[in-house]
Amino acid sequence: MKIDLRSDTVTMPTSAMLAAMMSAKVGDDVYGEDETVTALENKLSAVFNMEAGLFCPSGTMTNQIAIKCFTQPMDEVICDQTAHVYRYEGGGIAYHSMSSVRLLNGPRGILTAEMIASEINEDNIHFPNSSLVVLENTVNKGGGACYSLEQIAPIADLCKKRGLRLHLDGARIFNALTATGDSAASYGQYFDGISVCLSKGLGAPVGSVLLGSAETITRARKIRKAFGGGMRQAGFLAAAGIYALDHHVGRLAEDHAHATALATALSETDFVDSVMPVESNIVIFKVRAAYTAAGVISSLNDVGILCGATGPDTVRFVTHLNVTSAMTDHVIQQLKNLKPVNNS
Repeated sequence: MKIDLRSDTVTMPTSAMLAAMMSAKVGDDVYGEDETVTALENKLSAVFNMEAGLFCPSGTMTNQIAIKCFTQPMDEVICDQTAHVYRYEGGGIAYHSMSSVRLLNGPRGILTAEMIASEINEDNIHFPNSSLVVLENTVNKGGGACYSLEQIAPIADLCKKRGLRLHLDGARIFNALTATGDSAASYGQYFDGISVCLSKGLGAPVGSVLLGSAETITRARKIRKAFGGGMRQAGFLAAAGIYALDHHVGRLAEDHAHATALATALSETDFVDSVMPVESNIVIFKVRAAYTAAGVISSLNDVGILCGATGPDTVRFVTHLNVTSAMTDHVIQQLKNLKPVNNS
């Protein structure tokens, strides 16, 4: 038996999701004729109390489209140094938007208004124009750390006062909402753009939706075309997203419980030095000096547990809808018996 904890992107559609996909009513979405795509965009914009949405193949595309919407060449984007938009999107900020990046160092990737305020450039010919702040919720490299609306509100207030736009990389936004208990509908008042990923914890095979004002989404649609992101009968994919929203949001708490159980088991082993606090479905742990991440991953792979490294001495587990309680119990038992190669 293989248990895949590398990422929540490895999920497979359920039989019910596949049935919903195959029965979707579709049309040519580039012509605006795919009613299932339109239904998904309208559904998510209503959930987050925003005016409009745009269905795209990936979260990288929705993030990069948003950044291009909210910046001009010679502008600067403010984000944490762990941010996905900076580390894992192929240098897209520079490539697509010709903007520089101001990197901050928040605890587990969580920024505050005070941290951001001191990094906003004054109007000076020597400096790029600070035009956009990007937050990530949950923070991948921060072990699934979550922003609450109480933390977001002062950042949004600062951006409005200083004339900056605010975008949310909501790759795991429903995990954050599950953890904090905040309302999705409250998000619309704070953000100019929100990227909502459907292909992680929600289990859809493809897709993210960019949310924003009607004006922003009109511009975003043209940028998506230029990026090559216009899709035709995309309703087959959008139907998976609708099904996920209707059936998979409520079960995310199970993934969080599994992650907490794994973190507890890891903290009791003799090869783990420390485990990041677990708030959602991501567990990042540091191995003791006598071991390496690669060695621990190899030993886990030998017993059928797949996971990945986030650094030379850190390993990540990610729980998801294809990891059951029985599988979690099996992993815990394997952790108790695991004897990785000692490199000392």
